[in-house]
Amino acid sequence: MGTPPGYRPSAWVHLLHQLPRADFQLRPVPSGFAPQEREYQQALLLVVALAGLGLGLSLILIAAYLIRVCCCQPPGPPGTKSPPPGGGCVTWSCIAALLIGCAGIGIGFYGNSETSDGVSQLSSALLHANHTLSAIDHLVLETVERLGEAVRTELTTLEEVLTQRTELVAATRGARRQAEAVTQQLQGLAFWQGVPLSPLQVAEDVSFVEEYRWLAYVLLLLLQLLVCLFTLLGLAKQSKWLVIMMTVMSLVVLVLSWGSLGLEAATAVGLSDFCSSPDTYVLNLTQEETGLGSDILNYYFLCNQAVSNPFQQRLTLSQRALANIHSQLQGLEREAVPHFPSAQKPLLSLEETLNVTEGNFHQLVALLHCRGLHKDYGAALRGLCEDVLEGLLFLLLFSLLSAGALATALCSLPRAWALFPPRNPSALCSGSRLSEPLHVRLEPTPPLCSFPGCRRKPH
Repeated sequence: MGTPPGYRPSAWVHLLHQLPRADFQLRPVPSGFAPQEREYQQALLLVVALAGLGLGLSLILIAAYLIRVCCCQPPGPPGTKSPPPGGGCVTWSCIAALLIGCAGIGIGFYGNSETSDGVSQLSSALLHANHTLSAIDHLVLETVERLGEAVRTELTTLEEVLTQRTELVAATRGARRQAEAVTQQLQGLAFWQGVPLSPLQVAEDVSFVEEYRWLAYVLLLLLQLLVCLFTLLGLAKQSKWLVIMMTVMSLVVLVLSWGSLGLEAATAVGLSDFCSSPDTYVLNLTQEETGLGSDILNYYFLCNQAVSNPFQQRLTLSQRALANIHSQLQGLEREAVPHFPSAQKPLLSLEETLNVTEGNFHQLVALLHCRGLHKDYGAALRGLCEDVLEGLLFLLLFSLLSAGALATALCSLPRAWALFPPRNPSALCSGSRLSEPLHVRLEPTPPLCSFPGCRRKPH
């Protein structure tokens, strides 16, 4: 198979392509890219299911750890108010996990950007290929219309002018036949005309999906960044309500991280299978969608010396016919113009039409060569199999770091906020004084005067 210029399967492609695959019955599945087959679909779904299994195990371990911490600690001696040992270690481990999560967010932003760049390169290659195919159709249509107009007007007028000279009329009719032959040959060069598959539509669909994928990952990264920052703020301020709320949000982001990890892993595995040998699958899919012959598709997708140009015969016949028309017009100009001056105007118009046709023909020869479309094919593969795959691997690393950091934080946060001091210690102290027994110190009162003349001394 012909390898596109500048594209070689990377080491990551080979490594992921060598990973074993199995269906739901754990039977081995070949690693060839076959998304239409049920066993291969099950193998990719099993990769997603492994991420779901990792989520379930992490939640079970977190719950078991928290139950052990809350219910299985020995009670302290009565009256002690000192915090349990290891409280500072728990807080610092939580902070370290959140900082690792923040570093993973930076990796995630880089991976998201790389994936977006690869998809943009794929879309640009499709748009350039669509421009080439549209240019071929436009040049063929313009040339055919111009030659048809010349046959209907200038050559008909020239035959009427040269009616008295039989040999000149025969030469004019020969030019007509050659022009009609060129028209017939050129119409077969517009091979993409009427094909239901449009590279422009594919590029628009890819860009549409990528726009929402990029936005979803940006929102996920920003959500995790806010969770990490507000959790660190809650630990610094020792705010129980903020840390409790961020604990719930950490659980939500943990689920999203494991979900994104499963999708990224399955996509990376499937993409590695495609990129290890893309030509066969692309050829079969394009032939199925377009109905074009295998000779045309092999020429453009492989573009090597072993595959001949399927349009070479048409191009050769068209070139010969144009050369014959040119020589016949020159002979008519030499023989007819001196005797029939009115023939000069249609001959000049025919010469101009022939010059434009030859210019369009040379452009068609350049556009129909396999180099241009094969270069677009290589650019699309590089964007998909290098940038997109690299971005997916960085996103996979981000999801792993995120899942590990959030799992550690969920184990540490409940123990950390349990060690926070009360927010209003004065109220607590006053409440404790009110709970103590009320001791009222009664002062002795002077005796009451029960006889006249007795006066109470002022204090």
